[in-house]
Amino acid sequence: MLVLHYHPLSSYCWKMLIALYEKDLPFEARLVNLGDPQAKADFRCLWPTAKIPLLQDGERLIPETSIQIEYLDRHHPGAVRLLPADPDALLEVRLWDRLFDLYVMNPMQRFVAQRLRPEAARDPLASDAVLDELLMAYRLIELRLGTGTWAVGEIFSLADCAAAPSLFYAAIVQPFPAAHPVLSGYFERLMARPSVRRVIREAQPWFKYFPLGEAMPERFLGAL
Repeated sequence: MLVLHYHPLSSYCWKMLIALYEKDLPFEARLVNLGDPQAKADFRCLWPTAKIPLLQDGERLIPETSIQIEYLDRHHPGAVRLLPADPDALLEVRLWDRLFDLYVMNPMQRFVAQRLRPEAARDPLASDAVLDELLMAYRLIELRLGTGTWAVGEIFSLADCAAAPSLFYAAIVQPFPAAHPVLSGYFERLMARPSVRRVIREAQPWFKYFPLGEAMPERFLGAL
């Protein structure tokens, strides 16, 4: 049995959950409360970075979401594969996966981390820089995303697993500009994907702990 060490609010955990649901793989979800010092210390004994999600397959531990999803494709392919066999398409999928992680997911997380601090300890310049970085990423997506249904053509892939949580949370931090119809249309399709809707639905009881919970996009949550 696969085991996923995770937290239901974590965007990177969503990325992995979406992949597992797309593949229709059985797994055990083990919640990790990194806010609890003892729980974090115990988890650090399992994996020194104490970063989630962590995939466990028997005695084997697999960190880092992109590697985890590739591992599943190789060893537990399930219902679908999330990395294409064609080398050129694979490069595109890997590229978009990195773009969503590095230029959408990571800045969004830095902004949220600022909001978790006491107000006096926040850095407004750092927060402004994050918003600028997200707007740059939105422009990149608007200009460079192809005309297919998903990030790379018509097959839902690793790149889309990264895009869904990245854009869901990023849209709360920095709403999409009205002049970005390609980005907005892609986001709508992601939010309608059953695996994505399932992850959001399962996370809903936890949204009260999210520091920007009042800005959740109700038009998507209301239909879950």
